[in-house]
Amino acid sequence: MQDAMVHYMRVPFSRTQQSGKAQLRNGSSRSVPGGLVPSALYPCKPGGYNDYVYIFCSRANPEHWDRLLKVIGREELIGDARFATNEDRNANEGFINEIITEWTKNHTKEEAMKIIGAAGVPAGAVHDTLELWNDESFVGRGIMQTMKHPDGDWKCETWPVRFDGKPPELKPAPKLGQHTDEVMASWLRMSPSDVAKLKSEKIIGNS
Repeated sequence: MQDAMVHYMRVPFSRTQQSGKAQLRNGSSRSVPGGLVPSALYPCKPGGYNDYVYIFCSRANPEHWDRLLKVIGREELIGDARFATNEDRNANEGFINEIITEWTKNHTKEEAMKIIGAAGVPAGAVHDTLELWNDESFVGRGIMQTMKHPDGDWKCETWPVRFDGKPPELKPAPKLGQHTDEVMASWLRMSPSDVAKLKSEKIIGNS
């Protein structure tokens, strides 16, 4: 799933390629009135710009809430009528965000993601494009590749669909005129001297 989502980040990654810097986020995800609670970003230590974990409790899986309470050490709230339904949790969202933040701020985003995820609750660390760019797991799976290009190597994400068990190898598009001689010779049966004459007369360009 992560490989597929990275593929949809082609435009932000292209800007990171150009600038060498992480792309700015459009905004922080927050629960909307009547939406799922909890379903938001929560701050983690050490409190930096990207130190957040996203936590999500599904309306269709009420066990998510009980599992989350156990993970953050608030088992006494299991069965509390104030949080019995998603509508009840909406009415008490401020308190919910407070107790979750109290726990997350004592863990890094990676720790929080692994601990909460292991308990069976959807959670994900917030990573910017530069962090993903340098994540060795993508390299290990063959998703982030270094493409050999005539103008220099280019690090880029590949297509996530696997063929014969592995992602396809990235290959560069040809440069303008790179295959002119080959095409003229193999397709049009032209001799090297004929091709050279066309080039000298500026009918075709040099590769």
